[in-house]
Formats: sequence, C-alpha cells, structure tokens
Amino acid sequence: MKLKIKIILITVFIALLSSSCKKENIEEPVIVEDSIIIEEEEPEEIEEEEEIPEKTGMPSPLSGIYAEEEKVNRRPVAVMFDNHHRARWQSGLKDAEIIYEFLVEAPYTRYLGLFLINDPPSLGPIRSARPYFVTTVLEYDAVYVRVGGSEAAKEDVRTLKIADIDGLSSANKVFWRKSHKKMPHNLYSSMEAIRATQEERKYRMVGEFTPFKFHEDEMDMEGSVANKVIINYRKDNNTEYTYDPDKKIYTRYKDGKLHIDEIDESPLLAKNIIIQVAKTRVIDNEGRLEIQLIGEGDGKYITNGKVIDVNWVKKSRHDKTIFYDLEGNEIILNPGVTWIQVVEPRTEIIID
Repeated sequence: MKLKIKIILITVFIALLSSSCKKENIEEPVIVEDSIIIEEEEPEEIEEEEEIPEKTGMPSPLSGIYAEEEKVNRRPVAVMFDNHHRARWQSGLKDAEIIYEFLVEAPYTRYLGLFLINDPPSLGPIRSARPYFVTTVLEYDAVYVRVGGSEAAKEDVRTLKIADIDGLSSANKVFWRKSHKKMPHNLYSSMEAIRATQEERKYRMVGEFTPFKFHEDEMDMEGSVANKVIINYRKDNNTEYTYDPDKKIYTRYKDGKLHIDEIDESPLLAKNIIIQVAKTRVIDNEGRLEIQLIGEGDGKYITNGKVIDVNWVKKSRHDKTIFYDLEGNEIILNPGVTWIQVVEPRTEIIID
C-alpha cells in the first residue's frame, strides 16, 4: 500500500513539473543513456594544381617556342644589325629567337638576329656583312638581309649562292632610311617587305638545317651559380646579363645601360646564353677580323641561374655548330630566346 502511494505521488510530481516547465517555456530535461559523441572530421583541403596552358601549334626549331605550324615551317631570316652607339637602340631585335654578338672592327660589335615565328614591323638599323656572319647564316639556311659588306663577304655571298637581300642593290620598297638617326646608322626594313621580296625572287620558302635540341619544358641544370654575367669585349664595350630568379630569365645590358627595343622600349631578355670562344685575328689595315668558326673550341652554357663549361665543334661552313658538355653530351636548351656571345680567347668574362 505504501509503495502504491509513493508511485502515485511521484507521478503527480512529474506531471506538475512538466506542466510548470511548459508554462515557463522551460525545456524538459532529457535523460540520455549511453550517449556517444562523434566528432566530425574537417574535410581535407585539396590544393588546386596550377593549370598549364595547352601548347598549340608546333615548336620552333630556333627557340623551342610553340607557334602556328605555317610560321614554324618557313625559312629563317637572318638580319645584320648595327651596334654602333649612334645606331642604338635597335628595332625588332626583341623578336629574334637567336641572336649572335660578334666583334667587328675595334672597338665595336655587331648583331646577327635570326627570325622565324615573329614578324616585326620595323627592323634595323641594318649594316654590312663579314665572312664569319656568312658562315653563321649558312648554318640556318637563312635568307640574309644586309647592306653591303667587306669584299670577302660579298664574294662569299656570290660563290656560296646565299639567298641574299642587299640594301645596296634592292629597291626602296625593301629598305628605307629614317630621319631620327644619321647615316649610315638609319637604314631599316620590315619582315613583311623581306618575306615579300623572298617570294618575288623565288628563294626557297622552307629552310633545311639542323636545329638546336630543346627540352619540352624548361629544366634546371647542375652547375655553378650564374646570377650575373659580364663580357668585356673591349674597353668601353661590354655586355652584361642579370638573372631574375622569380621569372627565371636574364635581362640584357649594353655598356652599362638597359638594352631595350626601339619599337616599344621593352628590355631584351635571354633564356639561354652561350659563350663561344673562337680564335680571332686582324687581317687588314681597316681592322677587319678573321674569326675561326670552323674547328673546335670551348665556351660556357648559362640558363636558369647556372653555368657549365662546354666544348663546340663545327666541321664545315655549312655544318651546324654543336655544343657539348664536358662528358660529351650535346647540350639541350631550355625553350626561349638564345644569345650566343662569340668572344676571342683573351676576353675577360666575369660570372657571379
């Protein structure tokens, strides 16, 4: 009897408590038996991979840069650029894929720019040929654009049957002078005019030459540090490159000034720098030079902030100059613009 009374009292108590909670909007107590708390794991952050732009077209044999097939399959054009201080700065040189810097009569140097995939609207100032420039043009089976030359160079052009466009014999529609510079440092042309003349003269439209080898994607190499490269050709004639590790590119300076293009004042850049040491001697009273490009020699290859020693071999005027590392492997370039600095053996070269 007592137990039944207790149960009734407890039931009444709970009923009154429940009623009181509802009136005061107080939540009823909840009894949880054997509850298990499961912590939800935070979803892992998925790193988005950087999208690599799809390459279209095909790689240029001069630079490894991808471009439209119709441009890549053309014949290269080699343009002779003036580098006298009164000729600076050059126009269209930034669009060349390979550029050579050679000594000419002291204290000057001159450039040979090789073009394939780009068509600059202005090219110049254009200057005269020398035999070692002709030898280089032969390597690329290029259409040679110049204005005159030494007697030996002009004879080479004739006997070697170079596809030649000479400013001293061509019509004004190919070359013209600009008034902002003084003669002889003001003769210009354009790629459009050169290509039209190439076709009119029925020069072959497709080149036949052995290209450099390029990595599909750029690669770093083992070597010594090369953040700054200084080449002292002559007194007050030096070439300098400084490396940008973020962009992985070299910026070019000439005689202490930033080397820019006359078209848009953009700086000239290099992905690859090759220093080729070649025997050099003066051969006449005018100070003209003989530079031995046939045979073999040594040099350096520089890319992505590193430098290695190399050797070079060229068997004949028409053969390609091949550069090898010290283990005998042909060097493979990174895709991009290549500057080839041809120097005499006594040239001071500083690499830091």
